[in-house]
Amino acid sequence: MAIVSTTPVDLKRDATVISLVGLAHGISHFFHMILAPLFPWIKEEFQLSYSELGLLMTAFFVVSGIGQALAGFIVDKVGARNVLFFGVSCLGLSALLLSGAQNYAMLMSGAMLAGAGNSVFHPSDYTLLNKRVSPARLGHAFSVHGISGNLGWAAAPVFLVSIAGLSSWRTALFCAALLPTIVLCALFWYRHLLQTEIAHESQSAMHAATPVSREKEGLLDFMKLPAVWMCFGFFFVTAMALGAIQSFSSPGLQAMYGMSLTSATTAYTLYMLASALGMLWGGFLAAKATNPDKTIAMAFSFAGLFSFLLATGLAHSTVAVMLMALIGFGAGIAGPSRDLMIRAAAPKNATGRVYGIVYSGLDSGSALAPLIFGAIMDGNHPSWLFIGVGLFQMLAILTAINVGGKTRALAAG
Repeated sequence: MAIVSTTPVDLKRDATVISLVGLAHGISHFFHMILAPLFPWIKEEFQLSYSELGLLMTAFFVVSGIGQALAGFIVDKVGARNVLFFGVSCLGLSALLLSGAQNYAMLMSGAMLAGAGNSVFHPSDYTLLNKRVSPARLGHAFSVHGISGNLGWAAAPVFLVSIAGLSSWRTALFCAALLPTIVLCALFWYRHLLQTEIAHESQSAMHAATPVSREKEGLLDFMKLPAVWMCFGFFFVTAMALGAIQSFSSPGLQAMYGMSLTSATTAYTLYMLASALGMLWGGFLAAKATNPDKTIAMAFSFAGLFSFLLATGLAHSTVAVMLMALIGFGAGIAGPSRDLMIRAAAPKNATGRVYGIVYSGLDSGSALAPLIFGAIMDGNHPSWLFIGVGLFQMLAILTAINVGGKTRALAAG
């Protein structure tokens, strides 16, 4: 009997799943930046302080962080596909609400709805990738996933500022609401490739074969692992650095280097594009490295050094733009090694739960950063912004090395 190779079919399926998940991840990161690029217009219209603007971002990430921890359990229970559909729908509705906001309360409501939508992506995405992509292609899947997120971050300011400049900030947000709709249509069209739910019959059989006490046992066992909480800490401190850049790098660069809004926005966009390039290179480094924490330490040492240099204010404005790109490149290199570090630290059969808890550290840091750095900007200390970025990147090195050490000790023991 002839044996027919299924490799081309598997490759096409894997590529489609990776592309769909990457597209969804990109739109979620786009919505991380749904307000920050429009702060100059919103600040003027509603007469808000930087602290009040920062509180909008804090509300987004507080809701996202709480929701992300819960979403991991829901994904493990009902599957990732429908949860992902819910998240994308919330993003579209949030942009519509924000575009029609008449007061600060409506802005806050829109930010919180966007946070609820954002909360589902990491548990859903990583569950889909781990369950629907061939193991041999998971490295490529993680790389595409990270790069698509960075491209979403990079695209948001260009998209929103360009439309706001030509029309208004409300028009920019209304146009942004169309993007999740397009993504949702693509996900629904290929929904058969995104199914991770266990069939009812199989689920019943599994429950019949598995004692109830055994099913209950182990549901929260992963939370006892120190490495999981160190991963949470790693995401927290890296998110503090990233949150500072996302929320206030543009006004910080304008204040320190006399840049125009366009130039400051360009600097942020280059940061994100360079981060995507760094992530691409970081994928090759991660594939060869046996200790991902060492790659992370090298990458953040590089990024932190240039953050401190940018904080001096001594560079020319053109050089400052290049420094932003170099900081992004260093942070990007760490991305693939970070995902491998978490995968090594996580127990099997708890994908959604682990990624939900660990990535809620990202939201926790992103929630706190706008409050701290908003107060710094209100105090007219823009250089402190970039000093803070460098300090948190140095802390990321310590947490990564700690995670790597605990994981290796657990594997050896």
